[in-house]
Amino acid sequence: MTTRVAASDSRPRRRFRSSPAQTIVLGFGLADLVGTVLLMLPVATRSGEGTSFVHALFTSTSAVCVTGLVVVDTETYWSPFGHAVILALIQIGGLGIMVFASLVGVLLARRFSVRSRLRAAAEAKALTLDDVRGVVRRIVVTSLIVEAVLFAVLFPSFAFRYGHGWGEGAWFALFHSVSAFNNAGFALYSDSLVRFAADPWVCLPICAAIILGGLGFPVLLQLRHEIGRPLRWSMNTRLVLFGSLILLVGGAVYITALEWNNPRTLGAHDPAARVLIGFFHSVQTRTAGFNSVDIGAMRDETWFVMDVLMFIGGGPAGTAGGIKITTFAVLLFILVAELRGAGAVNIFGKRLSRAVHRQAIAVVLIAVAAVVASTLALMILTGESLDRTLFESVSAFATVGLSTGVTGDLPDAAEILLSVLMFLGRLGPLTIGTALALRERRDLFDLPKERPAIG
Repeated sequence: MTTRVAASDSRPRRRFRSSPAQTIVLGFGLADLVGTVLLMLPVATRSGEGTSFVHALFTSTSAVCVTGLVVVDTETYWSPFGHAVILALIQIGGLGIMVFASLVGVLLARRFSVRSRLRAAAEAKALTLDDVRGVVRRIVVTSLIVEAVLFAVLFPSFAFRYGHGWGEGAWFALFHSVSAFNNAGFALYSDSLVRFAADPWVCLPICAAIILGGLGFPVLLQLRHEIGRPLRWSMNTRLVLFGSLILLVGGAVYITALEWNNPRTLGAHDPAARVLIGFFHSVQTRTAGFNSVDIGAMRDETWFVMDVLMFIGGGPAGTAGGIKITTFAVLLFILVAELRGAGAVNIFGKRLSRAVHRQAIAVVLIAVAAVVASTLALMILTGESLDRTLFESVSAFATVGLSTGVTGDLPDAAEILLSVLMFLGRLGPLTIGTALALRERRDLFDLPKERPAIG
C-alpha cells in the first residue's frame, strides 16, 4: 500500500527573510525600546522615582537617532546611570545599528556571515560585500580616534579651567566628545554650551568634530588615503566637501550678520565672540544641536535660514541627518541641466544615473510631506505659531536637536509625534520606504507613454 503525499505538503515552504533595510529599521527600533526601558528604571533619574514612558521614549529616540532634543533637563533630571545609558545610545546610534551588530558578531563569533555583510553594507554604503569587513573596522577605528582626540583637547578645559577636577572632568570630556562627533547635541549642562559661548578652546574643537562626523564615513574613509589626490575623489566626496564648505561659510555669514546687533544673542558679546558664535551655530545646523546662545531669542529670519540648513543636513552614511547634501546637490544639478536644455545631468565630468534622479526626488518629497504634516499637527496640538513649530519639526526630522524653547512644554501626543519624526529622519525616508516593501516587484509589461502639461 502506497502513501500519497498531499500536493500542498510537497511544496517547499518559503521562509520570510527580512531585507537589509527592514533589519536596519527593526534594529533601531529594538535599540530604542531597550533604551526606553532602561531610562524608565528608578535608578536612571536623580529623584529615584523613575520617569514616564513618553519621556523615556522621547529621550531614548533622541539619543539613538543622535538628535539632541530634550523634554527634561539632561543635567538635573537624569542620574549618572541615565547619562551612561544616553551616552551608549548615542554611540550605538552614531555608528549605526548594523555596523555595531557586525562588530559585536566579529568580536564574539569571529565570523561575518553573508547576511550580516549585506545589512552592514546597506547601512555603511559599502561598494562591495568583500569590503564590508574593512569598512566596519575603519568606521569604528575612525570614530574612536576622533573621539579620543577631542577628549584629549577638552579634558584640560573641563578638568582645570572650569574646575570639574580629574574624575568629573574626564566624564564631561568623554560625554561631549561622543555627543559632538556623533552630531547628537546632548550636553551635561542645563544651558547646553552657553557658558562656553566666547571660549574657542571648547567651541572650535567641538565644531571640528561635528564637521567631521557630518561629512559621512564614506568621505572620511576616502580622505584617509587620498586626501592629497583630489582628482581621485569620488563624486560623492566632492559634492559633500564643496557643499559643506559653501553651507558652513554661507550660514556663518548670514547668522552673524543678522544677529550681530541682537542684544539677546550675539549683541551681548564682543566682536570676536560674535564671529565665533555665528560660526558655531552654522556648524550646529549640520544636525549637531548644541547652542551657545538662546535659540528662542533669535530673529524669525534667522530661524528660517536655519530651517533650510537643517533640512539639507550633512553627508550620507554618517552621523548627520537631513535630506543630505548630495540629495540637494543632485536636485540642483538636475535643475541646471533642465534650464540649459541638456539631455543628461553631468557632475564633475561624470554622467549622473537616472535612477539617482528618482531617488533624490522621492527623498525630498517624503521629507517635505513629513515636515509639513508634523508642523500642522504640532500647531493643532500645542497652539504655537508656525515659525516655532516649523523649526521644531525640521529640527526633529533632520535630527538636529536645536529648539526655540517649546519642546519642554509639549503634550504627550506631540512628544510621540516628534519621536516618530526623529526615527523617520535618522533612518531616511528611502530606507523606511524600502523596508515597508516586502519584495521588489518587476513590471512584466510597459504602458504607452504620455506627457502631461508641466508648469
